[in-house]
Amino acid sequence: MTTATDSSSASVPVLYTAAISVRWRDLDAFNHVNNSTYLTYLEEARVQWLQHLPGSWSDEHAVPVMAASELHYRRPIEWPGQVHVELFCTRLGNSSMTVGHRIVDATDNSKLYCDGNVVMVWMDPATGKSVPLPQTLRNAVVS
Repeated sequence: MTTATDSSSASVPVLYTAAISVRWRDLDAFNHVNNSTYLTYLEEARVQWLQHLPGSWSDEHAVPVMAASELHYRRPIEWPGQVHVELFCTRLGNSSMTVGHRIVDATDNSKLYCDGNVVMVWMDPATGKSVPLPQTLRNAVVS
């Protein structure tokens, strides 16, 4: 099983690794990937992971929303390039989970571009109140 090192230096299993191509349009005036695009890469990786889960991870009464994000930019990503976004769970709560992430070079995972985490909360869109995490999600994280 692949592991990642989160900000507390503990090894945790990688839930999913998304391969992402750096696009020309991702670049800013300094000819490297714009800092806001890192969030897009992370979002894409989370969506890919959720779509690969067996079973339902959302319905009309439970949808994920981002409650917080923390990104540590370690080095610029340049074009052309390929990156891997590694996702891992650092905390599993009743209605939320903290998803740790690392963006690394696709050919050299020791070349770290970004690390950090996001907090995802499942909520009922009709009430705006948090709801318990779907069992499918819990099963994927603890297996």
